[in-house]
Amino acid sequence: MVVSTCQHESTKKHGKDRKGNPRVRCCLCGKTWTAVDRPLGAMRTSVKEAAAVLSLLLEGMSIRAASRITGLKPNTICDLIVQVGDNCERFLAEIKGVEAKDVQVDEIWSFVACKEKTRAASRYTGDEGNSWTWLAIERNTKLILAHHVGQRDGESCATFLGKLDRATAGRFQLSSDGLGAYTLNVPFTFRGRVDFGQIIKTYGGGSSTGRYSPAKIIGAERRAMYGEPEPDRVCTSHIERMNLTVRMQVRRFTRLTNAHSKSLTHHRAMQAIFVAWYNFCRKHETIKATPAVAARLAEKAWTMRELLERAAR
Repeated sequence: MVVSTCQHESTKKHGKDRKGNPRVRCCLCGKTWTAVDRPLGAMRTSVKEAAAVLSLLLEGMSIRAASRITGLKPNTICDLIVQVGDNCERFLAEIKGVEAKDVQVDEIWSFVACKEKTRAASRYTGDEGNSWTWLAIERNTKLILAHHVGQRDGESCATFLGKLDRATAGRFQLSSDGLGAYTLNVPFTFRGRVDFGQIIKTYGGGSSTGRYSPAKIIGAERRAMYGEPEPDRVCTSHIERMNLTVRMQVRRFTRLTNAHSKSLTHHRAMQAIFVAWYNFCRKHETIKATPAVAARLAEKAWTMRELLERAAR
């Protein structure tokens, strides 16, 4: 809604402007203004165009490819990502008190502008280099409860777990890999609200068949770290499958391309858009509904237009 200079609540209709947008008049001071919903802020791009181009980006397409198809300039698409990403970030932060039973957490690697080795050699001091995205997913509803973009260290872990704590309600079981940052931060953050278990994987040290081939897993051990976790439910398979979805849907995470993020601002914004879209718009093949519907956060699957409009409120 276009903000008026008048703060009175008593208004009435006052015709339309030359573009057909409804106008409003204050009954107390007589000031008039145009009442137009603008989910994209001051951007002149239409909501229909924005929904189309974001849908392409969320299906694994690059910015320039989306530009060639939709006709929007790459710079316009980049500005759109930041605008919608900020809206989605605020929208996701308002989701609190979700009932969770079985939560899995993991980290997925990416980079901004250049890889860590190049950053160190070039002595960059900005946001270049490695970037880690922390994700938490509810095993049954597939809902992404929290995400955080940072580094793979204790500070980012504490921030991420704080977001997860605010987003959830009740007691639940939490599973993670063997990252040491979880060991101290989980009990400190959740106190007695979680049953925490870790799965420790042992990898073989033999030579791989290719440069990007993962090492072979030769063993896995489930450990009860805090509370009384059920051993059979200590698992990270679902969140690791989620990592594949991220790499498939968001072009910035695809390896061996030049579509990686060039700025941390756009990197964070695009991930906020993805999380909101995944939770509220994308029907999951396993549960045959969106995660938000399964978690009773929405009554039906949203369209991209509905997401843009609701996230901007």
